[in-house]
Amino acid sequence: MALRVDPDNPYDVIVCGAGHAGCEAALAAARRGASVLLLSGNIDTIAQMSCNPAIGGQAKGHIVREIDALGGEMAVNADTTGIQFRLLNASKGPAVQAPRVQCDKKAYQFRMKHAIELQANLDLFQAMVEGLIVRDGRVVGVETQLGVQFFGRTVVVTTGTFLRALMHVGSNKNEGGRMGDFTARGLSASFQQYGIQLERLKTGTPARILGSSIDFSQLEEQPGDPEPTLFAFYDSRGGLDPAQLFHVEHFGQRRMGWMPGADPVSCWITYTNERTEQIIQDNLHRSAMYSGEIKGVGPRYCPSIEDKIVRFKDKQRHMLFLEPEGRNTDEWYINGLSTSLPFDVQVEMLRSIAGLERVHMLRPAYAVEYDFAPPTQLYPSLESKCLENLFFAGQINGTSGYEEAGAQGLIAGCNAVAKVRGEAPLVLGRHEAYIGVLIDDLVTKGTQEPYRMFTSRAEYRLLLNHGSAERRLGEYSQRYGLVDAPRLQRMLQQNEAVDHWVDVFERERIGERTIAEWMRRDEAEQITLPEAFLAQTATVRDEVYYRVRYRGYLEREQKQVERLASIENILIPADFVYQGVPGLRNECAAKLTALRPRSLGQAARVSGVNPADISVLMVAIEGRRRRAKAGRAHGSADQTAASE
Repeated sequence: MALRVDPDNPYDVIVCGAGHAGCEAALAAARRGASVLLLSGNIDTIAQMSCNPAIGGQAKGHIVREIDALGGEMAVNADTTGIQFRLLNASKGPAVQAPRVQCDKKAYQFRMKHAIELQANLDLFQAMVEGLIVRDGRVVGVETQLGVQFFGRTVVVTTGTFLRALMHVGSNKNEGGRMGDFTARGLSASFQQYGIQLERLKTGTPARILGSSIDFSQLEEQPGDPEPTLFAFYDSRGGLDPAQLFHVEHFGQRRMGWMPGADPVSCWITYTNERTEQIIQDNLHRSAMYSGEIKGVGPRYCPSIEDKIVRFKDKQRHMLFLEPEGRNTDEWYINGLSTSLPFDVQVEMLRSIAGLERVHMLRPAYAVEYDFAPPTQLYPSLESKCLENLFFAGQINGTSGYEEAGAQGLIAGCNAVAKVRGEAPLVLGRHEAYIGVLIDDLVTKGTQEPYRMFTSRAEYRLLLNHGSAERRLGEYSQRYGLVDAPRLQRMLQQNEAVDHWVDVFERERIGERTIAEWMRRDEAEQITLPEAFLAQTATVRDEVYYRVRYRGYLEREQKQVERLASIENILIPADFVYQGVPGLRNECAAKLTALRPRSLGQAARVSGVNPADISVLMVAIEGRRRRAKAGRAHGSADQTAASE
């Protein structure tokens, strides 16, 4: 496509920012057939892994599987640029097992950029967005620092940590969303002009060091799994086909990457010690966090080393992971040593650690403070309540992590197209996906700190095992055209195969027990399973095992979902007035007026709203419905009488 600047020929979707949220948003919208413009302040840093170059982990791995089931790019991108694969919680149940992959930082970035460049219906352009173009309460385009305006029917904002971003190394401050990059100033003012509230958050990253200066003889090796657990569903793609993964048929090009699991590398473990702790304690007053320089709230679940020393005084040491940034670089990441201490203290601290006594620092650790828009200002579709046609996704919504960002981006991109086409938005339930839990938590409860997904946040987590993502979300992929027809057909066939074999195992007997009973007793090795079942794909076999072995638990959770479905399906009219509802507390009315939940189920999850409030609301909504019905009937009777 030729780049469009004509207001009479707008894009369907403009995406502002090309991080993990922006890439998934742009790809999802373009793959739905919409015309898309992706704007980035620097196209050389598309999908940059600003912190640890790793994808997955607890609950995050589930999210990546769900992104893949909905046609996203993150899973394949991680698999084909991965250098170490590990399945976390491998000794525990499948519901809480979590795949994780250490990626080659640059390979991941370059492959995603290439995918963007090759995508039909998608224009990529380097320009920093400075403001919104608004007419009659609707966003119609964006202003750039080049003085060029671009017009779109919808705009998706995925600006990450770049809004009025300020980096801290001790008392030293520099503007920028990450070291060596820019800050975005004008867009924050534009948001506030149109009534969008902004607050401040903080995140941080550790120092990067030169691998050749590490004494590995003092470290504990952490190899990856010999058999990698991959993120993408390749069975539904027809297998791990190198031609499909790397060859670009129409252009004679080759995508970056290698066969998943090839040539794995090791990570290494070391620890802080008493000397490290003393150095930090002696210099706490020089930390940007503890000197009062930083006002934004940091991530509770990924604390700085200063926070660890202060909050966990009883611990004699803290584990650190030394992780390579890639195959073709000697730069290493120190996982667990995020800090905002000044440079000289960082050097002293590093050299107090076993294996790092002669370490060479390549980049200092730093904290970054940035604007975010509290996500309770969004509908569950991720559209703004303040400005129509404006969508937010990623860290601007207060989240942390590449996976949470990518998931939001995919949903926002899909729903921007739905908005243009007048379709119902894609809104996932809490029982359907971790993505549904993520977005519902954000838009219903908001966040006061960088939000990170955990399995414990999902009340129906047994229904959300990572292997079932295609089964759970295939219907949405079909409805919104997010995956191609051949893959969709294989997904449907696999679902049928799972249902068939679960039924067979529950009915057919070997001796005095059904096959399912043997499996639930952990005695499946004592019987011979049908050859036809063993010939099924790994995806089918694993899901059958899961559904059979945990049948009782799954049925219990499903019944709970069905019990709560009644209030989830009671929609609250958009113009419903909470103030003055008899029996509804003023505090509750004020919260619901500000949040404007879409259903009674969402209202019930708002902090401070209790079951009695929901009962009152249910009566009030039903009363309004009956009055409206009576009014329509009365009006119809009047028209009939008049005609007679």
